[in-house]
Amino acid sequence: MSSSSLESNGTTSPSKPLRYGIIGSGALGGYYGGLMAKAGLDVHFLFHSDFHHVKKHGLKVDSKNGDFHLPSVQAYDCVDNMPPLDVVILGLKSTQNHQLPKLLKPWLHSKTIALVLQNGLNVEQATAAVLGPERIAGGCCFLCSNKVGPGHIRHLDYGRIVFGAYRGVDSNAIGPDQEILSQIHQDMNLATIECHLTDDLPTTKWKKLMWNIPFNGLSVILNASTDAIMKNPDSRLLARRISEEVRSIACQTGSQIDPSYVDWVIDHTDDMVPYDSSMRLDFIHGRAIEVEAIHGNALQAAQRKGIAAPILETLYQQLKFLAAHRS
Repeated sequence: MSSSSLESNGTTSPSKPLRYGIIGSGALGGYYGGLMAKAGLDVHFLFHSDFHHVKKHGLKVDSKNGDFHLPSVQAYDCVDNMPPLDVVILGLKSTQNHQLPKLLKPWLHSKTIALVLQNGLNVEQATAAVLGPERIAGGCCFLCSNKVGPGHIRHLDYGRIVFGAYRGVDSNAIGPDQEILSQIHQDMNLATIECHLTDDLPTTKWKKLMWNIPFNGLSVILNASTDAIMKNPDSRLLARRISEEVRSIACQTGSQIDPSYVDWVIDHTDDMVPYDSSMRLDFIHGRAIEVEAIHGNALQAAQRKGIAAPILETLYQQLKFLAAHRS
């Protein structure tokens, strides 16, 4: 991962186990939360439409690393019924952030911290506005996973998480104490989740955007999966050029990303199993797409610094049109 990632150095175990809550128990939250529950961690899941199915049948995960089924999980259909939590892991889409005041209400006056695992740049702001910036960590998930049925997750590839304290748009926020972040890191490793701590969350976010901006955007505009984009020389070149432009914006806004990382993005997409991005699946099924979080926020970051971003701006405008005019 990035040179700013911090590997665990064998710190001591926490004095008491952490209690986790998964808000957004779909392709992301269901997969990671499932692994954590399987490892024996204290994990509580908030479900919506899947609640009754999961209470009766449990949670099923098909994974390239080994399928598993949890016949009984701590499932809830209302946040008010969930117990006190040490860590809330937000796996819901950023398009649902308007629900955060209601979803986080039980923990407003506690010491609960939130780990925001959402696509996009500065998506943590919405959670920070509810709980306060000192209680917010953010992360990037390098994961190919889909929800394929009620309480049924299919993990296709990858799974790495890189997370750290969220410092705010101006990098002034304090963020959570390092000790609890280290505890989360240890717990995720215990659950066989490849997990890294970083002290440079913005650079981690920009690196993820070097994949998300081209491949989420093009998958909708071209109506194509990753393998189709990569097999065509024109779309392949376009994806590379978009990734290069995103890297340029990142560097001009303060992150240091080697030019070779563009090659890493392209090479790893070549090696990836054929994959429909989350944005394409949302678009196909008539759901809101994360164009603001992924494309709009990155474009705003460029515009605040007076950085030209012609390809990103074009991509953003096309996605906005398609989202407003789909049949």
